[in-house]
Amino acid sequence: MKTSILTRKSSPLLFVLLSLLFATLTKAQKSERFSEEVKQSVLAQRPDSILAWLNKHYDHEIGIYPDVAKAGIERATKTKNNELIGDFYSAFAEWYGYHGLYSRDSVIKHSLLALKNYELSGNKQKTAQTHRSVAYDYINERQIPEAQSHIFNAIELFEKVEDQEGIASSYRMLANSYIVTKDAEKALKYLDLAAPIFRETESYPSLSYTYLGYINAYILAGQHKKALEAADKCLRIVKEKVPNEVFVEVRAWNFKGDAYLGLNKNEEALKAYQKAYDLCVIQIGEERSATWLTQVGWAYQKLGKYQLAIDNLLAGIKAYEEKDNENIVANYQKIAECYEALGDYKNALIYTQKADAAQQRLYASKIESLENEAVIKYETGKKDEALAAQSELLAQKNRTQTVTFTALGILVLLLAGLYYSFRKNQKAKNEIAAKNAENELLLKEIHHRVKNNLEMVKSLIALQSARLEDSVTKDAMIASQNRVQSMGIIHQKLYQGKNLGSIEMKDYFINLSEEILDSFNADEKVKIECAMDTLELDVDTAVPIGLIVNELLTNALKYAFPDRKEGEIMISLSKDGGKILKLNVTDNGVGKQKDVKPKGTGFGSQLIQLLTQQLNGTMKEESHKGTVVSFEFKLDQAA
Repeated sequence: MKTSILTRKSSPLLFVLLSLLFATLTKAQKSERFSEEVKQSVLAQRPDSILAWLNKHYDHEIGIYPDVAKAGIERATKTKNNELIGDFYSAFAEWYGYHGLYSRDSVIKHSLLALKNYELSGNKQKTAQTHRSVAYDYINERQIPEAQSHIFNAIELFEKVEDQEGIASSYRMLANSYIVTKDAEKALKYLDLAAPIFRETESYPSLSYTYLGYINAYILAGQHKKALEAADKCLRIVKEKVPNEVFVEVRAWNFKGDAYLGLNKNEEALKAYQKAYDLCVIQIGEERSATWLTQVGWAYQKLGKYQLAIDNLLAGIKAYEEKDNENIVANYQKIAECYEALGDYKNALIYTQKADAAQQRLYASKIESLENEAVIKYETGKKDEALAAQSELLAQKNRTQTVTFTALGILVLLLAGLYYSFRKNQKAKNEIAAKNAENELLLKEIHHRVKNNLEMVKSLIALQSARLEDSVTKDAMIASQNRVQSMGIIHQKLYQGKNLGSIEMKDYFINLSEEILDSFNADEKVKIECAMDTLELDVDTAVPIGLIVNELLTNALKYAFPDRKEGEIMISLSKDGGKILKLNVTDNGVGKQKDVKPKGTGFGSQLIQLLTQQLNGTMKEESHKGTVVSFEFKLDQAA
């Protein structure tokens, strides 16, 4: 009887629960059907439309996004359009990075696939941008040599497409990599290269991020007052130019707190940290902002308010505990220190042990990430063989068994040693490559500055010659301009080219000819051709030869074609057996006339003779239906 009463009383509650369960299941089924319908609808479109959907929904479509992305990549692959394939991989990498559902390796993997396809497509802009994106992910993984290698590649490509903002953003990322390695001097150097470009291009969001880098670099260098100045500049830029960059403002206040702590201004540090947290709460709510409370806890500990420090630290480390982030170790240690200061040694010990355990997990994770996949496959592959062989070895003598396992142990040790050596050599190789790339970048910067200085000298001569009335003096000044210009073009070619030690002469002569024709306003009357194959010369040889050709072209334009007569000039340069360099400059002008006194000051002719002697060469001049000037230089005996 009691059972029936209980059943009757429970029936309404049970009915409600079953109804709720049924409604939930129905809703889930409808949602699943809806998602499937959306997926089929998207996949029915063309690849470019699928890509547009992926780019639009990466931030909120989690359920069907991977299926759509994979199907889109398959469709794009069939088109054999490498740029389109790269766009799909790039979108997929963006989705992985935004949601953080998978390891950073997934982001890097898809970014590298995007990079490979962009390189095949020949799109330098997207290739450079992807190099920069991959570098960002490597920096987050603390794989700095790999990151810097990609950054230097990005800088080289951005220079080729003349993307100043791309170059500046790469400098800023390079600075961030040096902040990670705690090299404040190099970080500040590259921030100083980035900031002027962002100001010039009015890229204020990027400039605000650059000042975040300045704050960190100055703190790293122990220059906390400069860090505070940089923080104020950053906040001013955000307020005046980019008010929507709220999280830059949050980080600026947070870093400002770090600077105050460095100056032992703990009350100011607490206010700065609290400001950062409050701003973050307004944007994303208390739960997602909780990690910012750890810094508030650090400030309270400095002020001796240990219980408040513990409360804030415990509230802040929940997100770190979920991901086992490396910041968790320091925060556990802080909590332990606070409990110790309060005399609660039991909890102090608990959190000290937690810090040690977290540190061990991080070490284990780093070791695991360094393991070679081949070694893992070897060990797992041999496991079955070892088990199968065990039954046979049981029937053999103990001595044979001991020898076999000893040999296997030696083999494993050899493999481990080889693997360790490989990793060590690979790391050294990456570091050397990054260092070489940095030195190359600095050398390019030197050539760039020399070229700019020569341009300034040329401009000053032009300004001075504009005021002159005497034609002879004015011609001499124009000739000086052209000489400076010929050297400037060489330095321009050096910083734009791949080989910093040599010049491709045909391309150089073409540029030099265009500039000289322009200076004489002879573009439409005189044609200059370079009848030669591509030929590279070292800088010490290229500079004097460039000056010689400059003088000969200048003389030809001044005297070979009087009365604006049309004409042609031919330049050729070749190597004979690799040791003799032959140069010919020919024009079809009026030539040199007998018994006619040469015009001009004669300085150009003297300069040609001196430069010819410097290169241990000989000169021959013929005048028949024009003028032919020939040179032979002995490369292995050049002075």
